[in-house]
Amino acid sequence: MAASLVMPSPASSSSAAMASSRSSLFSGGHRSLLGGGEYGSRVYAPKCVYAVPLVLVIWKCEMSEPINGNGMPIIPVVNERTLPKFLESARLAKSINRNSARIKLFSGTANPALSQEIAWYMGLELGKINIKRFADGEVYVQLGESVRGCDVFLLQPTCPPVNENLMELQIVIDACRRASARNVTAVIPYFGYARADRKASLYCCFKCTCLGYPATEVLKGNMAVYITQGRESIAAKLVANLVTIAGADRVLACDIHSGQSIGYFDIPVDHVYCEHVILDYLASKAICSDDLVVVSPDVGGVARARAFAKKLSDAPLAIIDKRRHGHNIAEVMNLIGDVKGKVAVMVDDMIDTAGTISKGAALLHEEGAREVYACCTHAVFSPPAIERLSSGLFQEVIVTNTIPVAEKNYFPQLTILSVANLLGETIWRVHDDSSVSSIFQ
Repeated sequence: MAASLVMPSPASSSSAAMASSRSSLFSGGHRSLLGGGEYGSRVYAPKCVYAVPLVLVIWKCEMSEPINGNGMPIIPVVNERTLPKFLESARLAKSINRNSARIKLFSGTANPALSQEIAWYMGLELGKINIKRFADGEVYVQLGESVRGCDVFLLQPTCPPVNENLMELQIVIDACRRASARNVTAVIPYFGYARADRKASLYCCFKCTCLGYPATEVLKGNMAVYITQGRESIAAKLVANLVTIAGADRVLACDIHSGQSIGYFDIPVDHVYCEHVILDYLASKAICSDDLVVVSPDVGGVARARAFAKKLSDAPLAIIDKRRHGHNIAEVMNLIGDVKGKVAVMVDDMIDTAGTISKGAALLHEEGAREVYACCTHAVFSPPAIERLSSGLFQEVIVTNTIPVAEKNYFPQLTILSVANLLGETIWRVHDDSSVSSIFQ
């Protein structure tokens, strides 16, 4: 069956009511989450067709026609060039110069669909670029148009295969620098190696003989301590150096794993927060905010979850305490907070193997949570993430398209939101030397 793209009709009274309900919800007024609005009408089709660039799309998998055990996404709905409701007032506060005479957008091969959406929002065409790989795996890059004196924005997440995409990004940056671009901005929706931002710590109890030391040498009195492992690299700093030395003048990244990674760059970094896109979608869910609780899957994500909860009518917060015994291995220990009879919304920056978030969801169900939603920006989805996420623990798994999700990784509970408008608006502000942080205030 052929798929089609549907343009929305002009704003109606129902959409106006939706906007009103959202503003009251997040200003602490009417404490309920109402359904309807632009998220209520979608077109079903067995295959996603990119006839034109898309913006503000929502993909949701449907199991009516399963393929290889996975559902197929809903065809995206093309909306107007608008930002999430949370950001509209900030966007209109200052007029942005949208002169496209000296701005160029180029896309790498990591996420061309997102690049097309960003270009459509900005009303631009992607620049011509030839990227190919030789038989031995080396990357060849040639720009197909002049960039002399232009502000160049290179759109390339360093998602899997991480090393391939990272090397490609550096070569494209070098090509732009040698072509006399005035400024080169690396737009990295997903910054790989961000988790390698410090040396790992081992938790040592009184029975521990970590690193070959006897227990008596790792104790301070009668208390267990954390020991920093030696001889480890800090790859986040190395990658920051590589991007800088390649010739980038600025980096624009989404939801970097930890804030201190920004300090590893010796060039300006604009940090884009994608939680507003997810919040805008959650506002359409038929959930009473009195039944809502935001859950941090680990202690390190408490600040992120607290900020998220504050925007959801200052919802209560719960924290999952876990102890990690190795890379990509997590063990849930206990829950701090009350989730009994509530709808739990787990918030994290990424889902990799889904070990942390799935074990956390299992604990929430044991503690009496009625439903569990998983929200994250970066859908890394390394095996066995799909099996864990589709096991029935989650009512819905909400992610963004900073990383392209392969069709084989679709499952019924998956919803993918687009961050193209948010990134496009940020790019315009960087080009116009306007404030980026004001978008999120």
